[in-house]
Amino acid sequence: MFNFAYAQSSAQQPSMLASFVPLILIFLIFYFLLIRPQQKRQKEHKLLLDAIQRGDEILTSGGIVGKVTKVDGEKLSVDISSNVNVIVIRSTVADVLKKK
Repeated sequence: MFNFAYAQSSAQQPSMLASFVPLILIFLIFYFLLIRPQQKRQKEHKLLLDAIQRGDEILTSGGIVGKVTKVDGEKLSVDISSNVNVIVIRSTVADVLKKK
């Protein structure tokens, strides 16, 4: 009878590049929608932390609001109430509420 093996072998396989194009497009979409904005936020936050000065009002990641009384490298002395000072590591600052 008929040999159908020829019909199967004549079908072309997609090229290697054509099979990777959807994966490349997905990666580019993730990069521009997720990765790049996150890197931008991290860079802005680092600049914010580096600019902290004496007299700034800050919010820590633990929810404590206070005024910076002393800056010593990575340590900040923060006045959270009258006669109550705490030492906070600079990287735990979530936001600067009021600049000096």
